[in-house]
Amino acid sequence: MYLQSPLPTSPGATLPLDRQQTAAAVLQLVLLGALTAAAGLGPAGWLAGAAYAAGLHTLLGGAARRARAAALGPADLVTLGRAVLIGGVTALVVDGFVAAPAAVVPLVGLASVALALDFVDGRVARRTGTASALGARFDMEADAFLVLVLSVQVAAVTGPWVLVIGGLRYAFVAAGRLLPWLTGSLPARFSAKAVAAAQGIVLVVAAAGVLPVLAAGALVALALAALLWSFGRDTLLLYRRRA
Repeated sequence: MYLQSPLPTSPGATLPLDRQQTAAAVLQLVLLGALTAAAGLGPAGWLAGAAYAAGLHTLLGGAARRARAAALGPADLVTLGRAVLIGGVTALVVDGFVAAPAAVVPLVGLASVALALDFVDGRVARRTGTASALGARFDMEADAFLVLVLSVQVAAVTGPWVLVIGGLRYAFVAAGRLLPWLTGSLPARFSAKAVAAAQGIVLVVAAAGVLPVLAAGALVALALAALLWSFGRDTLLLYRRRA
């Protein structure tokens, strides 16, 4: 059903929200079909990809309506494209656990493009003047889910401890429901952004299998240490500001 209320349309948007989301869902199915032909994606991968697409449609639609946005802007559409690629990565990882090992080349390729586009949507938002809280949250959630899925893939090789990388952010959010002071605002820090970006890059390198297992494990351990330091510093700052 189309949005009928006079909600503001983001500058540069050409289609209403529901049509944008429908296009993304179609692209997700096309990508799953391509992965079936090229990488032998099986029923488990299709089920995971379809569930992911349905979840994306529901959560993004709800967030956009709460933000009173009738359509996604140019930068948000870039993030939506990233989200479709992440759906393909998710399907490959799940299929690899249920059936044959995940096809590394398409998995690494999709994840690499999704990470590269993370440097594009911010620039598009600034150049078009369409930066928004919704877009920033969408971008952050896409990043977090990609890291979670990649950590699951890498954990199969280096050990379950890698799951801490993917789960730490979600654990932090869950802890905020019990400790409200954890939901306070934090200053923008380049170091925090660099550490967050490094997680995806390191996990893609580890998933690609281009390094010996021990070297990949050491690299991921360094990334985890940096992430724990970043979260620990933020937690300490929020604790000091809790009053």
